[in-house]
Amino acid sequence: MSAPRVRKAVIPAAGLGTRFLPATKAVPKEMLPIVDVPTIQLVVEEALDAGIEEVILVTGRGKASIEDHFDHAYELEDTLLRRSKRELLEQVAAISRRVRLISVRQKEPLGLGHAVLVARQVAGGEAVAVLLGDDLIDTDGLPRTGIGQLVDEYQRQGGAAGVIALLEVAPGQEHLYGVVAGEVVAGSDEGRLLRLCDLVEKPAPGTAPSRLAIIGRYVLPPSIWPILESTAPGKGGEIQLTDALKTLALGDGCFGLRFRGVRHDAGDRLGYLGANLAYALKRPDLRPGLLALMRDLVREHDPRGQGSA
Repeated sequence: MSAPRVRKAVIPAAGLGTRFLPATKAVPKEMLPIVDVPTIQLVVEEALDAGIEEVILVTGRGKASIEDHFDHAYELEDTLLRRSKRELLEQVAAISRRVRLISVRQKEPLGLGHAVLVARQVAGGEAVAVLLGDDLIDTDGLPRTGIGQLVDEYQRQGGAAGVIALLEVAPGQEHLYGVVAGEVVAGSDEGRLLRLCDLVEKPAPGTAPSRLAIIGRYVLPPSIWPILESTAPGKGGEIQLTDALKTLALGDGCFGLRFRGVRHDAGDRLGYLGANLAYALKRPDLRPGLLALMRDLVREHDPRGQGSA
């Protein structure tokens, strides 16, 4: 029996974005642009391209501009129409036509596990995809988006076990992530699928069970809801999604998938700058000028010619 389709996605967006102050004092970090597209729009489009029908946005105070972005803007759209800027009009209006978005409020910052749990009633007890806005996964040229790859694996496994995204991180970086231990599933594509037996949230340096880190993409079965509800606060006094996933792994099961694609950490300032460069270089209208600018900057800041662009 095949698993039911994963129709709903949860996108937590209640964080304060303190790493990007002062820019995020009045602007949600999720609205910071990658070139000229808000970060959260890229994440929503990833979900939609995977077949998700409904996006549940978990917000906090000061996040109304996110909802406005995905709504119709009559005055702006009418102005663009009257000025015959039809291409720009289509860019502005397309996302509001594509997405059915429901917003719920996380009233207290009690952790990622709690943020997901806040969406339970709207999710209706169904399986959900969870996408974190700090992680951008570029899958240009591949048949499926990052979350789409997880959805496919979830359905192959029958819909009882969870599936989470994994990425091998550099030695010494394990303490910055949730880290997993598991065994490679026999016959999996290039050993990319693991059956997990342990998950540790931000292990102390030198204690991580592996270098396989959890990246912000998950597909969670319906059984995750009662698990989250009974999960006690963990590291940092917060309800950790990693702790709930460990319980799931010991019960119905949880798989880790080393996804295909390039991950950009848009929650880190250097990672955010790198994402802007990477996405701009994919655009024919920007690539030539950007390459020239980068060469000029390298020559200016590396006069000995040790760098290259």
